[in-house]
Amino acid sequence: MWRLLASTKVGAFLLWITPGPDTLYILARTISQGRLAGLLSVFGVSAGVLAHTIFAAIGLSAILASSALAFTVVKFIGAAYLVYLGIQALRSNRKLSTSFGAAAQNRSQIFVQGFITNLLNPKIAIFFLAFLPQFLAPGSNSSIFFLLGGVFVLGGTIWCLLLVAFAASVTGAIRTHTRISEIVGKITGLVYIGLGLNLLRAKL
Repeated sequence: MWRLLASTKVGAFLLWITPGPDTLYILARTISQGRLAGLLSVFGVSAGVLAHTIFAAIGLSAILASSALAFTVVKFIGAAYLVYLGIQALRSNRKLSTSFGAAAQNRSQIFVQGFITNLLNPKIAIFFLAFLPQFLAPGSNSSIFFLLGGVFVLGGTIWCLLLVAFAASVTGAIRTHTRISEIVGKITGLVYIGLGLNLLRAKL
């Protein structure tokens, strides 16, 4: 069991430190809305990953992977949601948050948005079906799958929390400059839209 966990951690670590859509989303949230928004986004994204772990363990992800129609529908909904968030950010004239306790949006809303962006990403479902089984022996029960998925989610969450702390600290200097903060907000909107358009390229 310990050898299994160790091998999973090595593979997962390489994935954690490789920049991807989740990393860009969380950094964009942190830079544009502050540390609290970044933390809430991390927990939302991690909850989405955990949901995909559960779906994969009980077989729902396999249904998605075997149906081109289902995959396409989820993909388009997820892309549309990211584009919607991007448009909202572009239309906003909010100044960047300046403190840990400040958030431009309702806290639960930020968490839910992070959760939905991951939940509606079919590439994550396919990833779990391809990645975790590599570390499972034939005939392994679902509890082992949940354990490995939990290790992956926990490690990824810790890594993203470190990214949030770093991004919040290095962007503190620009938070007093209204014009710069507005530009960063627009760039954030473009990042969201770019993530949505990139999701449209996903294929089974």
